[in-house]
Amino acid sequence: MMEKINKPNEDWERELTAEQYEVMRRKGTEAPFTGEYVSEKRSGMYKCAACGAELFASTTKFDSGTGWPSFTDPVNREHVVLTEDVSHGMHRTEVSCAACGSHLGHVFNDGPKVMPDGRPASGARYCINSVCLKLEPESES
Repeated sequence: MMEKINKPNEDWERELTAEQYEVMRRKGTEAPFTGEYVSEKRSGMYKCAACGAELFASTTKFDSGTGWPSFTDPVNREHVVLTEDVSHGMHRTEVSCAACGSHLGHVFNDGPKVMPDGRPASGARYCINSVCLKLEPESES
């Protein structure tokens, strides 16, 4: 089980950029095709930009064409929390960081069943805002 991080919103507002705060703490969304990691191809671990929790391995990232980084699975199912979201007249499943509670994006069931390299995939599409992520690239040694 992940250790929970509880901070007042005033602390988050000081620690995060204005865009990170809007998306991660107020459940906003960055504009499509504008995020740092939409076209990212480097190998590594995508971590929560707010608390550093490991969220997604680059091996599960795929180009969904939606304008946001997309992944087939979290690195560990216990690192994310899925909750029903009926805001904005839609029915979706919200994805949040299990450690700090930050909003990350949404998960849909229209992802690939097979990755481009032939590996089987879950069929899920974790559609995550770039601003919520920090890529820790694999070392080049």
